[in-house]
Amino acid sequence: MLDEALFAAQAVAAQHMYADEGLAVLARELAKAPPQLALTVARGSSDHAANYFAYLAMQRTGTPVVSLPMSLLTLHQAPLNVKGQLAVALSQSGRSPDLIDTMTALGAAGARTVALVNKPDSPLAAACEWSVPLCAGEEKSVAATKSYIATLSAVARLVAHWQQDTALLAALNDLPDHLTDATRQDWSSALDVLVPAERIMVVGRGLGFAVALEAALKFKETCVIQAEAFSGAEIKHGPMALVDDGYPLLIFAPRGPEQAGLVALADEMRGRGANVLLAAPADVASRNLTLATAGDEALDPLLAIQSFYLMAARLSVARGLNPDTPRHLKKETLTV
Repeated sequence: MLDEALFAAQAVAAQHMYADEGLAVLARELAKAPPQLALTVARGSSDHAANYFAYLAMQRTGTPVVSLPMSLLTLHQAPLNVKGQLAVALSQSGRSPDLIDTMTALGAAGARTVALVNKPDSPLAAACEWSVPLCAGEEKSVAATKSYIATLSAVARLVAHWQQDTALLAALNDLPDHLTDATRQDWSSALDVLVPAERIMVVGRGLGFAVALEAALKFKETCVIQAEAFSGAEIKHGPMALVDDGYPLLIFAPRGPEQAGLVALADEMRGRGANVLLAAPADVASRNLTLATAGDEALDPLLAIQSFYLMAARLSVARGLNPDTPRHLKKETLTV
């Protein structure tokens, strides 16, 4: 897991070389005939990447994006009216039957189907009209790391080309260097809080919520910590009742309009006795963990999860576990 997380910068650089033109061609097609709706189809870490795509696409293009419950098609054969709309499947292996069957059905219903998949020769890629490789390379650890970051990079590239956003494209070209910078951030102080932890809330908002979702999953699968992800706007609607003295919270507060509220939330939770780990850029004085920053703030979540992955791998070992082979889990989950 640690080695593969450290490879993320190289994966993103490879994607720039080998997948960018395909994403640009796809984006030009979307710009010529803009969809009124986009659907995402994904599971696990890929679904967290879909959350990032949804927020970024809605923020930058105005196109509504919805995560599709696959059972609507795989179990209920719902007659979805999707002709001419965009359907994006995100996957590492491209082998799960529910993704393949869902995209096949959406294509038959007239949707424009796209697979962003790490294995370009997979059945999922074959089932879609468009297929773009993530270029993360073989991933042996059960816990996805570099493929998650590569998926975030791919969807950001798609949106950037779709909008002809030269600033975001330039920032994506510089992203490998910034990811390397993220690997150099010292998050070792988090281990003192997290090694004895049994539960934790992970908080984010906006584009950063996708990182909170992913971090909570990694806490569960690699560190055996009961973790839940919440939006900073939702935590006071019930979850806060769980917070007592020493309760651990990891709050991601990257740049953007959500940051001030997240920093204020961290201060409030500290006042309630919580053991808060605030991950924020260097200019936030109250931070516990430092976040690297990218050329465009939309890419800051990729740097946040890069720093987190390295900490999580070390935390797993410190808790006497093997992050590469979490118990009860397999690399590929074939759901129907």
